[in-house]
Amino acid sequence: MNDTLEKRLSPAELPSACQALLQQGARMQMAYAWFPEPNAPPELFYLADGGPHERFLALRCTLAENTPVPSLAKMSPLLGWYEREIQDLCGIDFEGIPEPYRLVLHEGAMPPLPPLDPNYRPVQPMPFQSSVWRLPEVRGQDVQRLPFGPVRADVLESAQIVFYYIGEAILHCHPRLFFKHRGMEKRFEGTHPALAVLLAERVSGIGSVTHALAFCQAIEAACDCIPPLRARLLRVLVAELERLYNHLHYLGHLCHTTTLKVGEAEGKILEERAKQLNASLTGSRFLRGLLTPGGLRRDLDPNGLRGQLDRLRPEIDRYMANLEKTNSHLDRLMTTGPLPLQVAFDEGATGPVKRASGIDRDLRRDHPYAAYEELQVTVPFKTEGDAHARAQVRMEEIDASIELINAVLARLSHGSVRTEVNWEQGREGLGWTEGPRGTVYYAVHLNDSGRLVRVKVKSPSFSNWRVFPFTVHDTNMMDYAINEASFGLTMAGCDR
Repeated sequence: MNDTLEKRLSPAELPSACQALLQQGARMQMAYAWFPEPNAPPELFYLADGGPHERFLALRCTLAENTPVPSLAKMSPLLGWYEREIQDLCGIDFEGIPEPYRLVLHEGAMPPLPPLDPNYRPVQPMPFQSSVWRLPEVRGQDVQRLPFGPVRADVLESAQIVFYYIGEAILHCHPRLFFKHRGMEKRFEGTHPALAVLLAERVSGIGSVTHALAFCQAIEAACDCIPPLRARLLRVLVAELERLYNHLHYLGHLCHTTTLKVGEAEGKILEERAKQLNASLTGSRFLRGLLTPGGLRRDLDPNGLRGQLDRLRPEIDRYMANLEKTNSHLDRLMTTGPLPLQVAFDEGATGPVKRASGIDRDLRRDHPYAAYEELQVTVPFKTEGDAHARAQVRMEEIDASIELINAVLARLSHGSVRTEVNWEQGREGLGWTEGPRGTVYYAVHLNDSGRLVRVKVKSPSFSNWRVFPFTVHDTNMMDYAINEASFGLTMAGCDR
C-alpha cells in the first residue's frame, strides 16, 4: 500500500512485530480485516505511525482456516476496540483479548454470516433476540447505578452511559454506543469510486470534507493520480473552512454545558456565519458535492472570501478573548476531565484531545497531504490535558486555520482543478486527513474493473470515545456534561 513499509507475517509473528514497532517509538493507528475474494481466507492489516515525515508502517497477515490470532491489545491498548470490531463484523477471533465481548453488534444479534463477509447479503433485518447487556460489577453499600440513554435530551445522538456512583462521585462510567447501524463500510462494496465519494461525505456529516478528502486521496494513491496544484490548494481551503465552523460550534456548545448562555448564543451565531460563508463559496453549508477523485468537481471563485474573513475575524477574536476572561466559565473547565499523556497515547486519543495532553502530532504537518507541504502549518498543543486545555487548543486552531486560508488565497493561480483517473489500474491505497476532531484514515481495495471491494474508515470519534471514560472515573456528576462536550464527540463518526 502507498507510503507504507509493509511486513507480511504469520499470525504467530504478530506480537513480536508489534512489540518491535512500539520499541521504535511507533504508535499503532488502526486495524481491520478484509476478504480479497469470496470464500477466500481473510487478511488482517495493522497500521502504525512511525513519526513525523516517516513512512507509515504496516503489518499484513493472511489467515488460514482455524489459525489462532493472538491479540495485540495488551501491548497497544487502542487496538482493543479494533479487534472487537473485527470479531463482530468479520468473524475472526483473537486469543487473549482483554475485553472478550461484543462492541458493534449488541448482545442478541445473530447475523447468518459476519456482516463484512462478501457472501453476506443484507436483504432482511438481522435476526435478533432480547439478551442481557453484560455490565461490570461494582459493589458497595452506597453504590447506585444510573442508566442514562440511549435516547437523550436535546439533539444528542443515541448512546447509553451507565454510571456507578456514590452521591455526586462517579466511580465508574460504562458507555454503550453503536445503536444505529448504517453499514457505511458495507455500502461501499461494489460501488464505483466516483459515486462512493458521496458516501464518504455522509459518514459524518459535520466532517464531510475530512472524510471525502481522505477517501479521494486513497483512491488517487491506488490509481497513481496526482491532482493539479490549484485543486490541492482549494482542498486545503475548504478543509480549513470546515475546521473553522466546527470549532465555533464546539465553543458554543461548551458554553451551553457551563450555563454561559450569552457565550453559547454568540458562538452559535458565529458558527452560522461561517456556514453562510461556506454556502456563498461552494453552494453547500457543509461543503458537500465538491471533492472527487482527481481533484474537484468544479472550480471555485474565492474572490471576496478574504474580505468576508477579515470582517468575521475580529468578532471571533473578541468572542474567544471574552471566554478566556469569564471566571464562571473557566472555573468549570479547569481541572475537569484531565487526560494524562500516557493514557492519551496508549488508548488512542486523537486531534485536539491528544494535543491538549501534550502529544504534538498533526497529519497536516507531519504527513502532509493536499497542498499542506506548500504552507506553514501551526500546531497548537497544551500539556494540562483538562477541559480548558482542549478548548484552548481549538481556539488557537481557529486562528491558525484563518492564517492558512489567507495563505492559500495568496498562492492561488489559474489552472485546472481535475486530473482524469485511470480507474482500472487501481488496486489499493491509503488516504488520511487531520479533521477538526482528529485523524481520519481510509484504506481502499479495488477489483480489476475499478470497483470497490473493501473500504476501511478510521474516524476520530471511534478513538476518542474509547479514551473518554478514563477522564470520567473518579470525577463528579456535575462535571460530566462539560467533560463530554470538551471532547467534541460524535456518534455518527463512531457508529458508522
